[in-house]
Order: sequence, then C-alpha cells, then structure tokens
Amino acid sequence: MESTSTVLRELRGAQKPAKGVSLYSRYVNRPAGRIFAAAAFRLGMTPNQVTLVSAAFTFAALAGVALARPGPWPAVLVYLGLAVGFALDSADGQLARLTGRGGPDGEWLDHVVDCAKMILVHTAVLISFHRYFALPSDGWLLLPLGFLFVAVLTFCAGLLREQLGKAAARSAPKSPAAGPPPASRLRAVALLPADYGVFCLVFLLLGDERAFRAGYALLAAVHAVFLALFLGKWFRELRALRAQ
Repeated sequence: MESTSTVLRELRGAQKPAKGVSLYSRYVNRPAGRIFAAAAFRLGMTPNQVTLVSAAFTFAALAGVALARPGPWPAVLVYLGLAVGFALDSADGQLARLTGRGGPDGEWLDHVVDCAKMILVHTAVLISFHRYFALPSDGWLLLPLGFLFVAVLTFCAGLLREQLGKAAARSAPKSPAAGPPPASRLRAVALLPADYGVFCLVFLLLGDERAFRAGYALLAAVHAVFLALFLGKWFRELRALRAQ
C-alpha cells in the first residue's frame, strides 16, 4: 500500500479548481479534508462511507445545539463537530477523485447530506432559541426560519445553475478546451462570509446568548445579501448560455 505521504501528494494533485472558493475552504477545509481522505484511503473506506461519517459528526453536533443547554463547553464541542463534519465533506470528494470510485450515487448522497445539514442547522437554532434563550421578543424565532429560507434557496438555485450549465455545455458546439481561469484572492476574501466553515465559527459564541444572537443575525443578513447577488449573477450567466 502507498505511504501516507505519497497519498497526500496524489491528493494535492486531485483538487478542484480554486475559482469561486473562499480562503477558508482553500487553506483550511480542503487541506484538513486531504488529511482525512488520506486516512480513509489507508483504512480502505469508500467515499460514501466518508460521507456518512461526515453526516454523523454534523448531525451529532446539531443534536447538541437543539438538546443541550448553551454554555462554553457545549459551544466548543458543537463547533468541533461541525468543523470536522465539514472537513470530511471535503474528504469524500477528494477520495473519490483519488480512487476513481465516485459516481452518481455518491454525488446524490453528498447533496442529500448537504441539504439535510442546511435544514437541520437552522432548525436546531430555532429549537435552542425556543427552549433555552431569554429572547427579547418572540419575533427572534423568525430569524432562524428566515435564515433557513435563504440557505435552502441559495443551495437549490446554485445546484440548478450548475446542472443547467453542464447541460448547456454538453449541447453546445465543441470548442478548444481552455484551462481554468486563475483564482482571484480578492474574490476568495469576499466569499468568506458566505463560507459554511466561517458560519460554523458563530457556534463558538453559543455560551453567550447576546453574542450568539448578534453573530447569527449578522450572518443571516450577509447571507441574504449574497443570495441576491448570486441570483442575479446566475440568471445572467444562464441567459448568456441561451444566446450561444
């Protein structure tokens, strides 16, 4: 069997393009996922098994948000569970590209887990608000519902943009393949607030009700702005594909 250093070197050459990826995913989550992918390869795990382990860490952390009274130590444990789950979410794709064992079933499972994670994270916050927080008013219970709407719409619209773009590319006349454009560092910085890994950091504030509410509300507002920007961008891109 190949050494771990050899596997890590091969994984570094099996990365997705950096375009459209925030600094967190590029320099924190993908490298962490690479280590998990190398460990999974050494253990003989399949990409789908890694996806399920990722789901186990994420859903356990979200159960802690919903069922445990907020405090400093629960906050750290929740964050670690979410961060490890996110890194493993990167590891399954890296392992699939390394071993050539990816397929539509793995892509489907990955999207199902991502969608469940998106729904449950804001549902867990809503439950925690209702059970444990001394909210200034019941109107705060609408915040997780609004954030959930933004997250699901962003996920579904982005997935549709990707699939419709692929379909248009398959039907378009073939042209010489061009390499991926260079990744913009400024764009990578700008995308940080929309990165799930950065969103996970807000749970470190879970031990302080006011700080968590403020941080969660700020991220909800930022994600709503990004949704509006993304929807306009994706619509223009798809309209341009129709003209080709």
